[in-house]
Amino acid sequence: MGAMSARPNTEAAARQAENTAPHRAGFACFVGRPNAGKSTLTNALVGSKVAITSNRPQTTRHTVRGIVHRPDAQLVLVDTPGLHKPRTLLGERLNDVVRTTWAEVDVIGFCLPADQKLGPGDKFIVKELAGIRKTPKIAIITKTDLVDSKTLAEQLLAVSRLGEELGFEWAEIVPVSAVQDRQVGLLADLIAPLLPESPPLYPEGDLTDEPELVMVAELIREAALEGVRDELPHSIAVVVEEMLPREDRPADKPLLDIHANVYIERPSQKGIVIGPKGKRLKDVGTKSRKHIEALLGTPVFLDLHVKVAKDWQRDPKQLRKLGF
Repeated sequence: MGAMSARPNTEAAARQAENTAPHRAGFACFVGRPNAGKSTLTNALVGSKVAITSNRPQTTRHTVRGIVHRPDAQLVLVDTPGLHKPRTLLGERLNDVVRTTWAEVDVIGFCLPADQKLGPGDKFIVKELAGIRKTPKIAIITKTDLVDSKTLAEQLLAVSRLGEELGFEWAEIVPVSAVQDRQVGLLADLIAPLLPESPPLYPEGDLTDEPELVMVAELIREAALEGVRDELPHSIAVVVEEMLPREDRPADKPLLDIHANVYIERPSQKGIVIGPKGKRLKDVGTKSRKHIEALLGTPVFLDLHVKVAKDWQRDPKQLRKLGF
């Protein structure tokens, strides 16, 4: 009987502890070679489309942050470009951004797809991570919906060994499927205690602190990349010149005018982006407009133009103008 009466007290004590547990808040970034599922995972955690996802390497250029609000913690996700061996000035600049970001965050999640063996690209990144001593590192095995349990077990073992070889221990190793929303919540549960004690860094309701212009540009860029042949992934940059509410519209029927330029490097690429009779550019407009309207919650008129900015990836002045 005595044991019975003790139980409600422990529950009350647990509740009490929960209320007094310190709130935590901080930054995490996901790293991994291109296509490791970083942006998809960010979107699954935040529950809204913030980082652009594209099946091409090197599309995430800006540090897009998604914000995960929880009662006990706030997790700000910093999405860095992939680290790779640089071929151009843009490549070098991206790599600098990556290393600076890694040194500044509270947790690093290394993403490794379940369906691909650990390759030289992964080892290159993990070796870099080993050099960042203080920051806790979580290994995240993504795309678990694509493999059977034996393959998954082998992958978990391989990533654990890789840490040992390089002389560090993963804080956690977690398999997830962002697409099927498997263990995504668990991942957030494991990251939260690794964050410093802190009040929330952003007001509730904020999903990202990227300016809307940049996010709109990313959505247009994502749509432009989709149908384009392999020679163009790096050669497209989008700048939103202006976003203005259309005048003389009734309050209940607002319309936002968005004027944006799609920049490519060479005149010969113009036709590829515009497509026969302008069809591809039209598709880009239709597709990105849907996402932009969902993001901004308002009807949009999108005015797109394709312009040539010669060899912008190698030209510091152009890179600055295009926001790098």
